[in-house]
Amino acid sequence: MESFKKYFAEFIGTAVLVIGGCGTAVGINTLTLGYKVPVPTTASVIAIALAFGLSIVAMAYSIGNVSGCHINPAVSLAVLINGGMSVKDFIGYVIAQLLGATAGAAGIWIVFGSNASLGANGYGSGISAMGIGAVGAGIVEVTLTFIFVLAVLGVTSKADNARVAGLVIGLSLTFVHLIGIVFTGTSVNPARSFGPAVLQGGIALRQLYVFIIAPLVGAAAAAIIHKFILSKKESK
Repeated sequence: MESFKKYFAEFIGTAVLVIGGCGTAVGINTLTLGYKVPVPTTASVIAIALAFGLSIVAMAYSIGNVSGCHINPAVSLAVLINGGMSVKDFIGYVIAQLLGATAGAAGIWIVFGSNASLGANGYGSGISAMGIGAVGAGIVEVTLTFIFVLAVLGVTSKADNARVAGLVIGLSLTFVHLIGIVFTGTSVNPARSFGPAVLQGGIALRQLYVFIIAPLVGAAAAAIIHKFILSKKESK
């Protein structure tokens, strides 16, 4: 029963993240550009970044005491590498996160219709505002995920940080979105990319592999560096 509660919390949290973040992106782009490929303005980048960050803050203080509020397979992988969860729970978390992201994307689809981008990530001319290719997108996602996951591991490594952890994580997600939106739309989360891409199909689905592999690589690197270099061993 406890495991189910954790998985259900991850499902809800990931759905809210996609609805809040991707829904804001779709809403702003629809309002300002119709269904055209977005060319982000400063205001839209800030609004979308804040939507993702605040979604994390809201969920951290809602479900954090139940599941830890990973709502991201990359974060779960890092926690697994650091010995903070079992393989069984990791699998359960990832399945719940993917289902939650798909449910969130379905909610956006119902509101905006099948012509909407659903906030899918992407690269290449006409998709990425900067027009970067697959390699560039992979580098961006590995780097930003590394930064984000390192912040998550750092702030959650001390019990004294519990009260501010959700805020720090949300601000960190906002930070990486401010950097990455113009390049890839910012994933740093395989589930967040999975849900919109599966429902949108087409190019988004064909490019999905980058937004699954790159964040996992970045998260693994952050976990290894944090575990063996940056973590402070407790004195006996």
